[in-house]
Amino acid sequence: MTKRSTAAYSEQIERLKQALDCADAVVIGAGAGLSASAGLTYSGERFELYFKDFADKYGIRDMYSGGFYPFASLEEYWAWWSRHIIVNRYERAPKPVYDDLLKLVEGKDYFVLTTNVDHQFQLAGFDKKRLFYTQGDYGLWQCSEPCHQITYDNEETVRRMFVEQRDMKVPSELVPRCPVCGRPMTMNLRADDTFVQDEGWYQAKSRYQDFLRRHDGLRVVFLELGVGGNTPVIIKYPFWKMTVQNPQAVYACVNMGQAYAPKEISEQAVVIGNDIGSVLKEIRLAML
Repeated sequence: MTKRSTAAYSEQIERLKQALDCADAVVIGAGAGLSASAGLTYSGERFELYFKDFADKYGIRDMYSGGFYPFASLEEYWAWWSRHIIVNRYERAPKPVYDDLLKLVEGKDYFVLTTNVDHQFQLAGFDKKRLFYTQGDYGLWQCSEPCHQITYDNEETVRRMFVEQRDMKVPSELVPRCPVCGRPMTMNLRADDTFVQDEGWYQAKSRYQDFLRRHDGLRVVFLELGVGGNTPVIIKYPFWKMTVQNPQAVYACVNMGQAYAPKEISEQAVVIGNDIGSVLKEIRLAML
């Protein structure tokens, strides 16, 4: 059973502000709702702007579903994906939501656990060694087999694909292939059991676990932003459990229309069902 927010919005904002002021550490758990609030929407006008030709030809209606479309050739597949990567990974989000979040935790001991793969934390200036991207990175490729557990930076080739594609196809010489076995490369995204967890992934996991150990029992704010119900075992459930185990912890959930907390931690919880960007901006201004 869970308890949704019934307290006044202003009261919840003040509680979250005070929790952040007093925190020994802040653990940010970020889901897709955070990037959506920052303007990285996958449908509507933004989709039409970058993918109208694919929509007209194949009836694709959003960026997410387009990533699963069975394109007839690798040249067309990478035309789609190079655009997707450029606008969602190498360009900064249209709205300053990540910037406001960084200002809230600057000078504090913080760590970020995220299921997002758009790298917006690092683009906004968050410390790379305080980030754990559990589900992959649009900026990395891996062997589609995979024949080895290594990932490869794709920025240089993706930028060429974006510029040089014609008629919804990239030049054949730009199609990436595994340097070990020659099979086609694919995105380093957790879609099935072929996902490559490379050395960098394990190092980030270790840093996150060490961060939690060092702050066990202290005044920790578990700040959950835009996490839905698709993969609750990565962020939501662990945050609930760690809050139960630590009487000094605060669990804060900010999510448009989806803010709730278990009754067992209701006294330690702040739940705000409003737009994340608006909430972060209001708290940042209140801290000036």
